[in-house]
Amino acid sequence: MSRFDDLPGYAASIAPLIDAVHLGVHVASRPIGRELVKRSGLPAELMIDLRYVLPVRPLTAEGLTALYRYNPFSRAEIEAQIAQGVLVDDGALHATDLALAFISALYEVHATVTGELWAAHADRLPELVDLTGRLLAAGADSGGAAFAQASPPYEPEGTPAGVLLFNRLAALRYHRADVHAAVWREAGLTAAQIIALAPGAARDRIEAETNRRAAAPYEALTTRERQTLLLGLSDLDQP
Repeated sequence: MSRFDDLPGYAASIAPLIDAVHLGVHVASRPIGRELVKRSGLPAELMIDLRYVLPVRPLTAEGLTALYRYNPFSRAEIEAQIAQGVLVDDGALHATDLALAFISALYEVHATVTGELWAAHADRLPELVDLTGRLLAAGADSGGAAFAQASPPYEPEGTPAGVLLFNRLAALRYHRADVHAAVWREAGLTAAQIIALAPGAARDRIEAETNRRAAAPYEALTTRERQTLLLGLSDLDQP
């Protein structure tokens, strides 16, 4: 069996790459992003995190809790977002026109950044976009509340491939996050306890079962496609 056919092993290997590529775009975007936030005068954390969610679906209480299970927003923080014109609440949270305008400008920032960051790999991006889109579709039945809130991402017509890939990877992370949470809950742990859990047999069991469940979407890809995705993301992660 090749390493691309050992699906739990593959899920374990690709997860940190997905995180690294996603984080790399955020880091590269910070200089321009800070200027955008300053000009807007708005609290931007939620809009940046959920840029690919808020334009296409309301943020439910269950979705918000799942997305921020390790660092929850308080009701006071949400009320502040409402007071500052970012969200409206009608039983679920919706982006205002101000928030949507900010997100549109943020997509332009990410288009510029990914265009520069991945210029040497531009010809590979469409295939990586296709593969990640298929993974999002394949994960619908095995993901949880965070994944359901995050996927599919907002993709307005004309969105460049780099932004599509960036946001699809962002959403895909929540499939693993949901199955990981399901596993540690079944082990009788809380969010605080799994964060504090030291390396050892108990954590190894949780991670192994997480990898087994997180592998489900990758069954939708062929061996060659799994190889293409992992090697493609590895190349994007290079400085």
